[in-house]
Amino acid sequence: MDVSRRRFLGARTSGRVLFRPPWSGPEADFLARCTRCDDCLRACPTQLLKRGEGGFPEADFSAAACTLCGDCTRACQTGALGRNTEVRPWLFGIAITEECLAARQVECRICGEICDEAVIRFRPRLGGVSLPEVDNALCTGCGACIAPCPVTAIQRVVINPVPECS
Repeated sequence: MDVSRRRFLGARTSGRVLFRPPWSGPEADFLARCTRCDDCLRACPTQLLKRGEGGFPEADFSAAACTLCGDCTRACQTGALGRNTEVRPWLFGIAITEECLAARQVECRICGEICDEAVIRFRPRLGGVSLPEVDNALCTGCGACIAPCPVTAIQRVVINPVPECS
C-alpha cells in the first residue's frame, strides 16, 4: 500500500518524538557506541531508519514500519545495536486518540487490518460504528498501523517494562 496517497487526507503534524533503531538500549550507551556510520540505515529493508539529529539513526514511522528482521543489528559493528529477542525492540505501544474516524461514527478499520499481531480489534457496538480496542501486551512496536491512519489518530505511548512497587 502506498501510504503517501493517504497523506492528503490528514495533516502529519505530530510532535517530534525520538526513536532509535530497534534494540538500541539506553540512550547514553547508544550515543557512546554509535559512530554514525549509516550501516544500519543501508541495511534497513523498509527504510524506516533515517539519519537524524547529530547524524545518529532514528526510526521514522511516518512512512514506514519495522519488520523486526534484525538486519540493522547485524550490520552494526560497534555494538550500539544488539538484538535480544527476549526483550521488546522498543518500549512503546500505541494509543488511539479521539481523532479516530470510528470515534466520529465513520467506519474505518485500516489500523486493525494492517496489524499482523491483532493488537487492534474492533468490537461491535450497538447503535454505532465499532470502536478500536488496543492490547499493548501484544504490540511489537513495529509501527505498521501509524502511517496508514488517514487522520493521524495513532500515537506511540511509553510502556513501563518493569512493574513499579507500591
